[in-house]
Amino acid sequence: MIQLTINGKQIEAPEGVTVLAAAKQNGIDIPTLCAQKELTPFGGCRLCIVEVQGFRVPIAACTLPISNGMVVNTETETLKKSRKFILSMLFSERNHFCPFCQVSGGDCDLQNAAYHEEMTYWPMQPGWNAYPVDTTHPYFILDNNRCILCRRCVRACGELVGNFTLAVAERGAASLIVADTNVPLGESTCIKCGTCVQSCPTGALIDRTSAYQGHERAMTQIKSVCVGCSVGCGLNLIVHDNRIVRIEGNWEAAVNHGILCEHGRYDPMQNTRERITSPMMRKNGKLEPVSWDEALGTVVDRLKPLAGQGEAGLAAIASTRLPVEALSMFKELFADGCKSQMVTSLEEGMPTAVLSAVAKKQGSFEGKLDVLRNADTVMCIGANIAKSHMVAGFLVKRALPIGMHLIQISPEAGPLDEYADISLKNKPGSDLALINGMQAVIVKEGLGRNPLEIPDMDAVIGEALQATGLNAEALAQAARMLAHAVSPVILFGKGITAQRDEKLVEALIGLARLTGAVDSERAGLLSLKGEANSTAAALLGLDEQFVLNGHQAVYVALGDDFASKRLLQSLEKAPYLVVQASYSSTLTEKADVILPVGLWSEQAGHYISLDGRVQPAEEAIHAPEGVRSNAAVLAEVAMRMNMPAKQDWKVLVHQQKSSVVLSAN
Repeated sequence: MIQLTINGKQIEAPEGVTVLAAAKQNGIDIPTLCAQKELTPFGGCRLCIVEVQGFRVPIAACTLPISNGMVVNTETETLKKSRKFILSMLFSERNHFCPFCQVSGGDCDLQNAAYHEEMTYWPMQPGWNAYPVDTTHPYFILDNNRCILCRRCVRACGELVGNFTLAVAERGAASLIVADTNVPLGESTCIKCGTCVQSCPTGALIDRTSAYQGHERAMTQIKSVCVGCSVGCGLNLIVHDNRIVRIEGNWEAAVNHGILCEHGRYDPMQNTRERITSPMMRKNGKLEPVSWDEALGTVVDRLKPLAGQGEAGLAAIASTRLPVEALSMFKELFADGCKSQMVTSLEEGMPTAVLSAVAKKQGSFEGKLDVLRNADTVMCIGANIAKSHMVAGFLVKRALPIGMHLIQISPEAGPLDEYADISLKNKPGSDLALINGMQAVIVKEGLGRNPLEIPDMDAVIGEALQATGLNAEALAQAARMLAHAVSPVILFGKGITAQRDEKLVEALIGLARLTGAVDSERAGLLSLKGEANSTAAALLGLDEQFVLNGHQAVYVALGDDFASKRLLQSLEKAPYLVVQASYSSTLTEKADVILPVGLWSEQAGHYISLDGRVQPAEEAIHAPEGVRSNAAVLAEVAMRMNMPAKQDWKVLVHQQKSSVVLSAN
């Protein structure tokens, strides 16, 4: 640790951090506008200038590394005068109404900086420019009249997301933030992640959902976890009057470090499905509202006689968006208590079942998502990280301009093909042959780091070329690039796991070990899984294919998930259907009993990310009257059937061998 003095207070901070970071870690406020925790120090606004003993002139704290014995002052009269001048220049360039603004109420960094310097008026008359306001984007507005050209949005788009949509056009005071080649935002390459909006320190980028909804100080921030996919991004839910006003990324979250995708930030705010707020029962062919007691009593009376009857009994299927507490209770009730042979999840183990099978033979072999931050080569196979699990894709995209190599393998064209060093379009179903071929090339050319015996390498390569339709040079180039990497990562998704082929995953593990992507610490082999609790569902054994074969009743714990066409078709002939759901849908229209349950934000629980992080989610808002949590409904059904949960969910999930190692966030 480095020791230094700021404003007469002796503090210590880790070596390598800046004066600004050290001050913040020790509760000392230094005003700034262009600096942000996850961005490379820029030193553009000069508002964070400090005086350092031994330096001739004030220097920006955001770019100055700390050193032992350093003496820093942040609040001298000279510095205050300089900051007022800097702010005065900013106010003079654009139409900033901070002294009179009744909208932000402490939410705007520019306004806060002015009040920090005790400014209550414009020292210089503003120029009163009239820049056009871009309202073409579905989620936010770009108003250059409020811009201070700190470039935080531009840097966030490039450094954090790797999209590079935003840039600065023109020069000097005429500079403007533009999208691509100055096209409307709504027509640009923007991927709607909203990172730029969260990074903006003024009202230049305005979120449509939360604008004019109230002052930040009147709202509550609740930390939670995104349930849009299995990455497990940390969220800050901005709540007011029992509703979510805005969703932001948690800059302190270990998984995503503040970045979110469209599915995590905006999709939950756009949901217009009709809520179910009362239990419903089918009477005389029509669904009618009933009391909870009547609905649960009817369900138990119908299900209890079917317990232990095998295929003549009942089947149950649950969403992997449910908290692990609910999934654990679901498994104990139907698999352990009712002895049903058909208890699974909506994903039916497509992203995880084969991994569980391989893990039981080989032990843990997957790494953490963090391996993508330091990889110099990534091979992506069976996954479209530009559309699903997008935050994992951001980690790859943002590293491409600084030297990361990307090998993209997929039969279908994808957005990342144009950025990939090598893009292989193999024939569908030829992944095993392709991987075996890459192994053979590496062994034949003596590039492998770990021994692997392949008896007839030329024959294996020939089979790969015939099965994949690739040419020999393309296959060899991909194999060499992966083998020559210092820190390679193999990233694979449902295109691989959905084939339910253990040999395919074992071949991937072999390729990873051969190239050094998996050494002693499961370094760089990572599967993307599916929805929020895919990993938890696999650990609980909820990964069988859903097949109805004479079952007399089906219990669907859908929660706030969507029912797929395949599920609807499977349930067409279900004799008796109970649906535990948040929203009306085609599935609930078919139900005999509907039990209304809360949304992801209306229930507390835990989620296990794709790389085994166990993360808590808090209840952010209260469910409507008459709506219960998923776990509470399952617990009540279990109690009425005299089958209460006997084990803690933590015990159940830790009993399983997994391809990942569970860890607290």
